Amino acid sequence: MSLSRIRRLDPTVVNRIAAGEIIQRPANALKELIENSLDAGSTRIDICVSDGGCKLLQIKDNGHGIRLEDMEIVCERFTTSKLSKFEDLSDIATHGFRGEALASISHVANVTITTKTADSPCAFSATYSDGKLVPPRPGQSAGPRPCSGTEGTQITAEDLFYNVPTRKKTLKSSSAEYKLIIDVVSQYAIHNSSVAFTCRKQGAVNADVQTASDSSVVDAISQIYGSNIASELIQVEQAFESQEFKMNAYISNANYNTKKMNLLLFINHRLVESKSIAQMIKEIYSEHLPIGTYPFVYLSLEINPRNVDVNIHPTKKSVRFLNEDRVVGSVRDAFEEKLKSASLSRSFKAKTVASNTAHATTDNDMSPYDSYSLLGKSPSATPSYNKIRTDNKARTLDSFLYQPGSSMPGPQNLAVEIVGGSQADIEKSKSTRPRVEVRLKSVKNLLKELKDSESKELTNLLNEHTYIGSIDQTSALIQHETKIYLVNHNSLSEALFYQVALEEFCNFGSLRLDNPINISEYLKMAVQAEELCGCIPKDAPDKDSIIESITNMLLSRAELLNEYFNIIVSEDGMLHGIPMILRGYVPEMDKLPSFLLRLGTEVDWENEKKCFDGIARELAIFYSTEPLLTLEEDDEDQLKRYMWQIENIIFPSLKSYFIAPAILATQEDCIRKLASTDELYRIFERC
Repeated sequence: MSLSRIRRLDPTVVNRIAAGEIIQRPANALKELIENSLDAGSTRIDICVSDGGCKLLQIKDNGHGIRLEDMEIVCERFTTSKLSKFEDLSDIATHGFRGEALASISHVANVTITTKTADSPCAFSATYSDGKLVPPRPGQSAGPRPCSGTEGTQITAEDLFYNVPTRKKTLKSSSAEYKLIIDVVSQYAIHNSSVAFTCRKQGAVNADVQTASDSSVVDAISQIYGSNIASELIQVEQAFESQEFKMNAYISNANYNTKKMNLLLFINHRLVESKSIAQMIKEIYSEHLPIGTYPFVYLSLEINPRNVDVNIHPTKKSVRFLNEDRVVGSVRDAFEEKLKSASLSRSFKAKTVASNTAHATTDNDMSPYDSYSLLGKSPSATPSYNKIRTDNKARTLDSFLYQPGSSMPGPQNLAVEIVGGSQADIEKSKSTRPRVEVRLKSVKNLLKELKDSESKELTNLLNEHTYIGSIDQTSALIQHETKIYLVNHNSLSEALFYQVALEEFCNFGSLRLDNPINISEYLKMAVQAEELCGCIPKDAPDKDSIIESITNMLLSRAELLNEYFNIIVSEDGMLHGIPMILRGYVPEMDKLPSFLLRLGTEVDWENEKKCFDGIARELAIFYSTEPLLTLEEDDEDQLKRYMWQIENIIFPSLKSYFIAPAILATQEDCIRKLASTDELYRIFERC
């Protein structure tokens, strides 16, 4: 066997190999482009993405632009304005310095750059491939073309990895890649809070990330990660002159925890990773948080550039610096001191329990005349036909005899685990986290509208009723004062769950599915059910595309659903959990396919208020007590559980805090008076 000769690789092959090391996925490409925009002094950066960044990745800034004479070489390797000799690396203060980012992107995508400097009369646009200028269309010139435009630069990368199919196959789904892009944009937006950032999908009206140019770090964290994190942050700011570094950090206190650690680490304004710092943070918080939970940490370190080596990783995600152990130790001491002082001043809210009577009279308050009147007959005794013969605060023995356990069987072998507490008392859902104060104006307006629509008469009736018993899976009898009513608990429960969904916004407990379900498969079941009932024509086209579209939409909104409603959707399209709206109550899981479908078809995702209102209403429909869909004749346990929940969760909740909307009074089958004790007395002459 003859030995193969050693050959020099073609420059195109070399460049594509190098590009693959630097641009590993769309998020890496965007990180490089964001850093270029920041180096250009931009105060606004707008990002547009299609197909997870593979089809389109566009960034536009208002920086100082690229000079016309530099456009010819801007996409060639090792062309940079930030470095002229190797020694300059020791003092580098910019994000980019090697001149490889644009070159690498141009070797794996079709790149178009439109730019304008302050002293240029117009903008110029040019197209690049493999680092060189190319004509935008056959027969046209390859040089920069004058065009209209504002000061700054717009870079568009299309068809990323079109010439590296193996790399493209290794990428995650479009929604997963977009989530990585959102993560990168979010972290840079927080660190550069004086720069306005937007990031949206192509064609979308609303941005998925949007920050203002005059934001503080805490404002940016609140806008991106939610006010529940921002309200629990502690600032740690300190300078260490002897070690030539200073730090500014915002760390969550012991009231906040999450399943996955959020660590935003910047060293000399570069987004980097550090195993030693991550491990240090885990060790600190292991003494403050429950096992398996983690904090939120934003940490910015500014170290003397001469002590930092930034050139150790192709993607610049890692750096090395002198005296790393001492620096990490100093950060650790500062964090521990702040957490310790914060723990000493933690506040807890106490819940008062209302007395069974409006006023309890003590022995010292009573006079001899009071004692006599208690023993003797009251002169104003209520006539027997008008006596209220029930106590609306009494509880039945059944409520103590049967309690749903921590694992609730659901239809189709869906086991549901209750997470967030298991008290027997009926109350609203409570998560294991401290209660979050909701500051969103849209949610406050929805709650105000709910209160304004109240029927005080109906609210009083339901708050002070006594449960008599169920008639069937739809109706029940209740008594209020001397009157007996037939009520439709399906309608009442839907209104109840809508109210609690708004009141417990951001504060739900969780019902975890032991076996996560595939969202696409359940959407397919829902579409098939719609076809069978004639809601969708059997020959309707693009049913698969409808399923795919709704799945992708839910994946793209997974963070919103999780943070605000505890609907837990993973990146692989699996549903892991739903909110626990009332403690101990588990909805009928046969309605889950329809719920997922309606989230995609009935919710206006583009308007914040309509979005939250729509999700709350769909949750209310899903959780409401509709008659069981798949009850087998010999399956008594499912029926018992359903009826137990109605008597011991739904109706006690209606008594505790329900605000009855006036529209319920207009629904003919919602609540009807059947009889009163004075009417019965006239018939039977006794009660």
